[in-house]
Amino acid sequence: MKSISRFKCYYFPPLILLGIAVFSYVTMLLWNALLPELLHLPMINFWQALGLMILLRLLFGGFGHHGRHGHHRPWGNQFRNKWETMTPEEREEFMKSRQSFGYHRGCCSSDSKDQGTN
Repeated sequence: MKSISRFKCYYFPPLILLGIAVFSYVTMLLWNALLPELLHLPMINFWQALGLMILLRLLFGGFGHHGRHGHHRPWGNQFRNKWETMTPEEREEFMKSRQSFGYHRGCCSSDSKDQGTN
């Protein structure tokens, strides 16, 4: 399970940046292929496409984590209620069972536990 944790910590952030760059590039290509001819708008460069994506995300999608408040995960409130009714021993047992499946709290938490540091 240590390799999964390393993947999340070291490879996931660059993959996110690569994905943003690819989507910006595709946005630029689509804009320049369609809109100048159809609507007589100017062509845009990569940075303008990135800015356009950020602007559209702010206007139509936001940057918040909607799942935190249970908007997209109806089971979130059910789990929270169950967690609050658990005894400390039941919570500890639950966390141990999660760790046996490779779920760890926080990035690289298994690395620090394996080395004996906090």
